[in-house]
Amino acid sequence: MAKQKVAMLTAGGLAPCLSSAVGGLIERYTDILPEAELVAYRSGYQGLLTADRIEITPAMREKAAILHKHGGSPIGNSRVKLTNAADCIKRGLVAEGQNPLQVAAERLAADGITILHTIGGDDTNTTAADLAAYLGANGYDLTVVGLPKTVDNDVVPIRQSLGAWTAAEAGARFFDNVGNEQSAAPKTLVVHEVMGRHSGWLTAATARAYLHGLESLEVVDGFMMDKTLKAIDGLYLPEMQFDMEIEAERLRKVMDKTGFVALFVSEGACLNEIVAEREAAGETVKRDAFGHVKIDTINVGAWFSRQFAALLGAERAMVQKSGYFARSAPANGADLRLIQGMVDLAVESALNGVSGVTGHDENQGGRLRCVEFPRIRGGKTFDTSTPWFGAMMDSIGQNWRGA
Repeated sequence: MAKQKVAMLTAGGLAPCLSSAVGGLIERYTDILPEAELVAYRSGYQGLLTADRIEITPAMREKAAILHKHGGSPIGNSRVKLTNAADCIKRGLVAEGQNPLQVAAERLAADGITILHTIGGDDTNTTAADLAAYLGANGYDLTVVGLPKTVDNDVVPIRQSLGAWTAAEAGARFFDNVGNEQSAAPKTLVVHEVMGRHSGWLTAATARAYLHGLESLEVVDGFMMDKTLKAIDGLYLPEMQFDMEIEAERLRKVMDKTGFVALFVSEGACLNEIVAEREAAGETVKRDAFGHVKIDTINVGAWFSRQFAALLGAERAMVQKSGYFARSAPANGADLRLIQGMVDLAVESALNGVSGVTGHDENQGGRLRCVEFPRIRGGKTFDTSTPWFGAMMDSIGQNWRGA
């Protein structure tokens, strides 16, 4: 086998798997192909365009296992779309008239890279697919193998994205503390906004993890700090439809009885309606390089808070967002096992010259394999017919239907 020079990058938003995935790739190559050179492009595709890279030294290889204990990305992230030349030029990543795909390809060729690992979500890996196609069409032999990272768990056709389990667990831990704000003042409304543009999976899984934690909660009878105070009173996902007036009537009864209401809301819930409402009013809604609405400028949680606070007569309303807390956590045990399996397959596929994205393929019986790039896309929705979700919603007593 010719000598391999392996590059890796992480891109998009953070997730609780990036540091571990980088560490896992370094460990795996060190174990089975120690002579391979390893480099990392700093800050994702931005580093690839600007020739900003980290050489993985023997000392780094020796201590790579420490990365499994960290959140964030040890090599940095960015959101760069190589097929959006105008945005790359505007940000100073390429010069006027340059094709970012060509610049990236020429950098990989100049650096002698034979294998590229991209760790990110659908945007990262579809960008990797664009790059692989460009390289192939221009006679440059490079194997590109991605690892699927999204806290939303919304990559088609990957059954489980890296980091999503941890994000749900961390979000539940976050709300276990901030939910106590319900005891700070009478008639309090607490809205917990959870990440999830297209998919409500993370919101549902966070609620499930939180409620599971309540099963072992110890309380003292006679005080407010009981399981009623810690309850979830409503949950709203992009995949759900509900009648605001009917929900308000139900939640008013909860507020009158207990003095507080807690809601879990996906950041993508009612997003299309809110965007349409703002654009109809003449507002220009900001979008990123991939054409996605900049969701942090929409503030869905605040919209839900305003609507329900008025309808419920809340004297105090607050929005708490677990997103940055949850996505920055180090991977938990379940994700560490998932990462290891996907990393091992990614290295095997790369050394066999097979490009794609590793994951459990939902269209092939959930088999762990290297999924072909053309089949990778974002926007996978959460299946609200999942039995555990139905049981959870029954326990909440909410009126809803699938979108």
